[in-house]
Amino acid sequence: MRGGWLDALRFIVAGLIILHHFQGAGPVPLAEGLHPVFERGGFLLTNFFLIDSGYVLMRVYGGSLAKGSMSPGDFLLKRLLRVWPAHLMMGAALVGLVVVSGLLGVAPRAPEWFRWAQLPAQMTLTQAFGVPGGYGWNAPSWSISALIGCYLAFPWILRGLARLGPWTALALGVGLYLLANQLTWALLGYPVYQMPMGFGFFRALPLFVLGMALAWFAQKVWIAPRLAGWAGIGAALLLAFVQFFDKHALVSLACISTIILAAGAIPTPRPSKWIEMAAQVSFSMFITNEVVRIAWFGVVNVAVARMGLPVAVQWGLWAAGVAAAFGFAFLFHFTIDQPLQDRIRAWLKSRRTKRQARALQPVVSLEG
Repeated sequence: MRGGWLDALRFIVAGLIILHHFQGAGPVPLAEGLHPVFERGGFLLTNFFLIDSGYVLMRVYGGSLAKGSMSPGDFLLKRLLRVWPAHLMMGAALVGLVVVSGLLGVAPRAPEWFRWAQLPAQMTLTQAFGVPGGYGWNAPSWSISALIGCYLAFPWILRGLARLGPWTALALGVGLYLLANQLTWALLGYPVYQMPMGFGFFRALPLFVLGMALAWFAQKVWIAPRLAGWAGIGAALLLAFVQFFDKHALVSLACISTIILAAGAIPTPRPSKWIEMAAQVSFSMFITNEVVRIAWFGVVNVAVARMGLPVAVQWGLWAAGVAAAFGFAFLFHFTIDQPLQDRIRAWLKSRRTKRQARALQPVVSLEG
């Protein structure tokens, strides 16, 4: 059900991702001035994003793919057309920003993040598969690249999970992540969540499968709403508590999985259109915030250097930048992304209708 706890979580996590990306742009990084969680929390938010993607796609498309009413090709095309247009627009915006700034004589403070050789892999969303390049520019897009590999694998993972009972599927999802984590420790000397973005697909896939397994479990096993509510609250409190001390990656992962499972099990008797709308904007928040950060603080940093602005004013500009990231995401969603997606959905529906009509046409025999 849209407009419930899952939608609320998507918006909250997207907002926290913005805060994580902006935390180092103030006069003092929040990770230094307040708490290290503002820096290390990025891996937690990425974990949530990847698990939630597997969970939501399983709940939304699992039945259609399993019954054959949607083909794997149609599923992949639909997902590509959901993420690629906005990504290309943001990439083009950054290119334009760098070119115009150069013409005005303003060079990036960190030019290593805007090397032209890195752009092709990023624009094609192939940077998470070992393809050279893809670093810098709209850097968070590596996770979208990794998810494309997950989209490719989704129909085949679904076939495997559909043959399993809910408890077996859940155990498989958890076990796969633990196995991947152990393998990276043994072979590379670090946990799976520290995989470099150039091989981000290998980080994303175990978490995506875990999300699918959670969704399969939720579809087959009834969870009492009261139990789900208390479990979700307890997991959220435990997550906040352990993060006060250190990463505690596996405990945190268990908490995130419990929160998602609980949110999906709590009924939504009164769906909120506001929460549904906020959740729909979450993708725009994710894909645009880095562009806003680069543009906003590109101007702010020049102003601070030339005008010697006091710290209080700098903090005010930082807060305004965070607000600008939210505002731009909503503006981009309602004026560009949503109208474009409406046209894409109409084209996909027309394409599917024409194909079905051709399939129903009678076969004319030359013998008759």
